[in-house]
Amino acid sequence: MKTPESRKASQCTPDAHGRDVRTLRDLSPAQIRSGIAAWLGWMFDGLDMHLYTLVAAPFVMQLLQASSPADPAVKSKSSWIQAAFLVGWALGGGFYGRIGDLLGRSRALSLTILTYAAFTGLSFVAQTWWQLLIFRFLAALGIGGEWAIGSSLLAETWPRRWRPWIAAVLQTGVNIGVLGACLTVYMLATITGRLGVSYQPRFVFLAGILPALMVFWIRRHVPEPEEWQSARARAGEDTPRLIDLFRGGVLGTTIKAIFVCATSLTGWWAFLFWHAQHLRNLPELASWTGTAREQLVSKAFFLVIAVSMAGNFFGGWLARRLGFRRGMVVMFGGMFLAMTGAFFEPHDYRGLVWFWFPLVGFFSGVFGLFTMYLPPLFPTLLRTTGAGFCYNIGRLVSAAGTVIFGLFSQVGDFRLALLYAGFLFPLALFAALLLPEPET
Repeated sequence: MKTPESRKASQCTPDAHGRDVRTLRDLSPAQIRSGIAAWLGWMFDGLDMHLYTLVAAPFVMQLLQASSPADPAVKSKSSWIQAAFLVGWALGGGFYGRIGDLLGRSRALSLTILTYAAFTGLSFVAQTWWQLLIFRFLAALGIGGEWAIGSSLLAETWPRRWRPWIAAVLQTGVNIGVLGACLTVYMLATITGRLGVSYQPRFVFLAGILPALMVFWIRRHVPEPEEWQSARARAGEDTPRLIDLFRGGVLGTTIKAIFVCATSLTGWWAFLFWHAQHLRNLPELASWTGTAREQLVSKAFFLVIAVSMAGNFFGGWLARRLGFRRGMVVMFGGMFLAMTGAFFEPHDYRGLVWFWFPLVGFFSGVFGLFTMYLPPLFPTLLRTTGAGFCYNIGRLVSAAGTVIFGLFSQVGDFRLALLYAGFLFPLALFAALLLPEPET
């Protein structure tokens, strides 16, 4: 049940002067700059987030000096690195979420971008698997924090009734960033193949430094939202604390949101990380060169993310017609059916790459709805703390899930592990039915 304060906080003012905003032309310069900053932050989020996912097996194989990406040590160490990344994501969501409530959205957004840009770039110099684990953990702190801060920035500055479409557009920024990661990996594999030189996956991490250049513009041109400034002035020294997420009327929302995020994100990240490994190890690809396999993996990932952009807007359309809560229920149901179809029985790589994987990607548009659904559930000075904590605490669970689904699968065969991961989405579906519907 929402408190009176949270209901008031969810009703963002149309613009800084109280005017009704009906079209893009009605937006103020401050709103436009906030939108650009949040979207670019999310785009580079997606880029830095997925560079490792695409090169995990070949890079870890090189670091361990193993002979094959199917080596059990490669599988084990790469899953631990990904688990550390997800743990860092969770901790970063809580840490920078708190920073965003205390210091402001624009300041905290700049800090998160600098963090993930710096440590993604440093992954280039990793010489051991544990060094890569540390760099990925530290980069994840910034990526986890950016989610809550960027979504809260727009929830407080843009029109309330636009939230379903804002959610779709923001998530599309992540998707475009992921496509940028796919393009980076594909180009590296193509160039090294044509030059006849050894494939060096570490070079892709240099692209992760680019977001740092955006920070200077954000600090100069993106103001703090008036809603946050007013709430901060009223509160004075008596600001809410993290423990307040587990008190009063906010408690029930916090627990339900954590469960939905934890179950759904575990299933999604198990797919994102292990479907590439599953594809690489299909028997029909055994005779392919390493370059050809990596090009196929990049192409498959590209299709998943490209189709997911359509899923973002489909999810936004559902939220407009049915409400956020019922829209999430429909999308979770679709995700379960798609995962079951993809992994219930063996498929050749053509069926997976051209149909089943993109279908999973389409229903992943549900995660775009989280961006505008979660922040308004919490009071203003608990907004980035609450949204970041609930969304990113799921990363702790998904970190364990990434390791468990990988370690308990057969060597080189991840089909059954991915099938079982799909059964997490019905749990998320039923929990979503219990959540409140924000005012629109």
